[in-house]
Amino acid sequence: MRTSRNYFSSIKKGILAVIVLSGSSVFAQAPQPPVVQTVSFRSDTINIVNHGAKGDGHFLNTTAINKAIEQSSLQGGGVVLIPSGLWLTGPIILKSNVNLHLKRDAILFFTDDFDQYKLIAANWEGQPAWRNQSPISGTDLTNIAITGSGVIDGNGDAWRMVKKSKLTDSQWKNLVNSGGVVDKSSQIWYPSEKSLAGSKDKKAGVMTAGTSSSDYEHIKDFLRPNLLVLTNCKKVLLEGVTIQNSPAWNLHPLLCEDLTLRRLLVRNPWYGQNGDGVDIESCKNVLIEDCTFDVGDDGICIKSGRDKSGRERGKPTENVLIRNNVVYHAHGGFVIGSEMSGGAKNIWVQDCSFIGTDIGLRFKTKRGRGGTVENIFIENINMIDIPGEAILFDMYYEAVDPVPMAGEKREKVKAEKIPVTEETPQFKNFHIKNVFVNGAEKGIFFRGLPEMNIQDITIENVTIQAKKGIDIIEASNIKLKDIIIFSKETAPVVHIENAQNIVFENLKYQEEASLLFDLYGENSKNIQVIKTDVNKVKTISKMESGLSKSVLKIKK
Repeated sequence: MRTSRNYFSSIKKGILAVIVLSGSSVFAQAPQPPVVQTVSFRSDTINIVNHGAKGDGHFLNTTAINKAIEQSSLQGGGVVLIPSGLWLTGPIILKSNVNLHLKRDAILFFTDDFDQYKLIAANWEGQPAWRNQSPISGTDLTNIAITGSGVIDGNGDAWRMVKKSKLTDSQWKNLVNSGGVVDKSSQIWYPSEKSLAGSKDKKAGVMTAGTSSSDYEHIKDFLRPNLLVLTNCKKVLLEGVTIQNSPAWNLHPLLCEDLTLRRLLVRNPWYGQNGDGVDIESCKNVLIEDCTFDVGDDGICIKSGRDKSGRERGKPTENVLIRNNVVYHAHGGFVIGSEMSGGAKNIWVQDCSFIGTDIGLRFKTKRGRGGTVENIFIENINMIDIPGEAILFDMYYEAVDPVPMAGEKREKVKAEKIPVTEETPQFKNFHIKNVFVNGAEKGIFFRGLPEMNIQDITIENVTIQAKKGIDIIEASNIKLKDIIIFSKETAPVVHIENAQNIVFENLKYQEEASLLFDLYGENSKNIQVIKTDVNKVKTISKMESGLSKSVLKIKK
């Protein structure tokens, strides 16, 4: 069987020239957007049925599928076809010059037999770790693809723990009755005793000197794999397919170059722990376009390693263009961090919509990470029904869900200044323009470190309807221009704490506002308000005792 040449003509172009976004002030200071090399395949096709595969949902097709992939690669590459059917399989290993193509009514369904997945040396949340083999993986490959319009299902429910607080009473009862075990607090369900045992180790699976995979066998079930992991691969295309129900992250390209994700549907249940959509880690030259995400954790996420191991790797994620994507449920729509110790730079995000994500634009890190995130250009973002912040910069991230559960109390961050070291992270040089939000808990939130402020941020032409307005804490050189903030809480519209060189130009707010600014912190200075009507508000400013009135300067 030969696949139509017309389909593959679109991916034989050799080079995908990413458009230059001209005429936009957001991109005026940016280098040129990336040029991403794309894939090219022979049209020769191998049907997995020819290697004995059976699409009945019962026969285990691991050997047949891997033999077809290996044969194709050895013969110079081409297409490996997954035809109509329900194809039960164990781990699949990709090979260079092979396009794994799924027909529309093909489902690639991964077995829940954990014995099929070996414990291997891998990477988990930015650190070397022992994990179960991923359902689909590839290492040191060139010119690979997964295309078509079929479904890849990781059977993640067999692996994941589930919190009682994220289910209805009847769902929780049914889950407990299905098997597995519950922790002592009766608040978290685990699929097995091994999974529960692993949960008691804060660094479960993290590699330590002198250990081997056998030392982790007693917690094997807890070491959930990411569904698709590509490591050190060049020229990669993922296009058209549905990728869903991962044990952990859905898509994890690591140390890859020239990566294109196009027209994917990426799904995980919203209760899925670590159920990220895509985590681009230490990659270069990336295009993500026309994709849809509806997942259990962050939607589109940029990473580059964690703490010391990430800094030693020293590979930033860079030259990335993200455009025309929709994110439904997720902890964040577009996210950088928190594992960003190798840095991130030269990233464009354009024409994306976030619908019901916990946070819209989410930038997170913490002391100990190190790394610099810079040259980030974001334009034309729409959001509705955001339970948390529409735009958030937070340098005190502590690995908890961004929206507290009912009754949950969180301690206020204790701010203390410590020396700057290689472990000190940085966020700087962000340009955000044309953001429109209908419904959020808070409009804009900055929280930097006393020793390393969030700095050099421009936000322009933004309209937000939210419960609360704007917080700027430990930040410097921030410009907010043409901001309309309609916050239900009328006092204050803007909270400023230990911030310097902050400019508000043409700030508009609800007519019922009773307090426009409150200012705190001995380090607050040079807050300028330009071209803003301050006559509508009952009280323009409230200042902490000891602050000079000259801190706030209002100009016509």
